[in-house]
Amino acid sequence: MNIYAQRVPALSIVACCAAASACSSPKSTSGSISPKLMADALHAVMESDRTVYTKFVVNRLTKEEKVIEATEHWKDESTLPLPAQMFRMGAEMASAKQLGFTYSLLSKWPINKQNTPRTEVEKVGLDFVAEHKGENYYAEEVLGDAKYFTAVYADTAVAEACISCHNDHPDSPREDFVLNEVMGGVVIRIAR
Repeated sequence: MNIYAQRVPALSIVACCAAASACSSPKSTSGSISPKLMADALHAVMESDRTVYTKFVVNRLTKEEKVIEATEHWKDESTLPLPAQMFRMGAEMASAKQLGFTYSLLSKWPINKQNTPRTEVEKVGLDFVAEHKGENYYAEEVLGDAKYFTAVYADTAVAEACISCHNDHPDSPREDFVLNEVMGGVVIRIAR
């Protein structure tokens, strides 16, 4: 049974921490940052960077100004990398630093089959964030010999470029995404 699955809106967590003096420090009682707080902080940075790149680079240059395309073959075609590719490149660079965490972008409807959920926590987490808008999913899982704190956050369509790319792609299992809809999830794993 998953003892970390929560149905707590993200804004409630922020409001709670802002109001309670016990939450004024990012450290747990043991003096270290809790895995949940670390995952939430990492996600805040990832989501911000991904949204900025998607809205202010890809969407602006491809949809509004129409000066360049964003394609999955960006190296060969001299186009922009897709937001999912930028995210993956960042995840690979961070993972190579071996800092005790990894992250990925997964979907129940992936264009690239590498982005299919594989573990039970990934599957349940993606279902949860798709069905509970604004809520995150937290769990403990064991993979091989290692124990992880795993967090899943909704990845939503923040710009026209997101939905047109997915809806028009020949390998997409869905063609009906709309703006602000959950298209997948960011999965962050922190070694315990």
